[in-house]
Amino acid sequence: MTTLAPALPQLRIGPHTVQPPVVLAPMAGITNAPFRTLCREFSGGKGLFVSEMITTRALVERNEKTMQLIHFDATETPRSIQLYGVDPVTVGKAVRMIVDENLADHIDLNFGCPVPKVTRKGGGSALPYKRPLLRAILREAVSGAGDLPVTIKMRKGIDDDHLTFLDAGRIAVEEGVTAVALHGRTTAQHYGGTADWDAIARLKEHVPEIPVLGNGDIWCADDALRMMRETGCDGVVVGRGCLGRPWLFADLVSAMEGRTERHAPTLREVADVMVRHATLLGEWIGDEARGVIDFRKHVAWYLKGFAVGSEMRKKLAITSSLEELGGQLYELDLDQPWPDGADGPRGRTSGNNRVVLPDGWLKDPYDCSGVSADAELDTSGG
Repeated sequence: MTTLAPALPQLRIGPHTVQPPVVLAPMAGITNAPFRTLCREFSGGKGLFVSEMITTRALVERNEKTMQLIHFDATETPRSIQLYGVDPVTVGKAVRMIVDENLADHIDLNFGCPVPKVTRKGGGSALPYKRPLLRAILREAVSGAGDLPVTIKMRKGIDDDHLTFLDAGRIAVEEGVTAVALHGRTTAQHYGGTADWDAIARLKEHVPEIPVLGNGDIWCADDALRMMRETGCDGVVVGRGCLGRPWLFADLVSAMEGRTERHAPTLREVADVMVRHATLLGEWIGDEARGVIDFRKHVAWYLKGFAVGSEMRKKLAITSSLEELGGQLYELDLDQPWPDGADGPRGRTSGNNRVVLPDGWLKDPYDCSGVSADAELDTSGG
């Protein structure tokens, strides 16, 4: 049953009003300019759409791939960049570069990524365990950002025995962070199990001074309404729920504005969006074939639940031109209605993983002697 939205307060991120309070989560290899364009078009330009993760070292060194990733369409406002870094000095340089060169209007800091190549360096969701290091990074970022708002995205902690979200939230407030987003899982959970929305409620109670955004297990617009109602959070961050479903942002806007309309596209409508997505990728990359190849990872997400044979799925997984992609899609039974149960989990779902950390990381949350600038990643995108 569709639930009408309560009267929602405006979400303020520094000088920016995000209404309705919906944010596209940064996702490596996904939330590039073309995907943000699709989501923004469906939302009618409402919400906040964050770039995929940009590493501070790569930005400061003007890595070619990174400089492409920070490109924003002329219609994107505010321009939102997510940064990853483990060295306060490098983070500070990256933030000041963004300010001095007018590269963005909002900076988000990544303390939530659980992938091993990030956590083994002490970054992402591993970093808040080192409280002094977290504080030093936030202090450098906020002081360098000037009038640009700085927000953070984090997880509950490394595992159930090493929870950090309450301490991290309090440090964020003390260092002048504008808002915090909490994914209700630990690093060990990765994307498995069920997100702990109670942790989001606890964080909201713990840091009432700033907005708290909730993230995790928002698969449809009514999930977002329920999260806000049950946790008291100030807004939602949507990640895997929009994989192959950019129209979810139209549903989120509709739900939060109190309307009951929801998208249930036919396969024909989905195919049209798929071709547009691949076209935008080709234009952005500057090469049609590379755009279609990059699009391949989205195919299974878009087609989830529809009756598409295994042979056709194999063909779609090796397409290399828009003509080939469109031709294969339009061979399908395009009158298929939206399938029941198609809004469930998509993307990575593995859980209970061994967390890869630097040697001795968990011995002392206040000992940061083992972290150096060498731990910075030199490429962006996760």
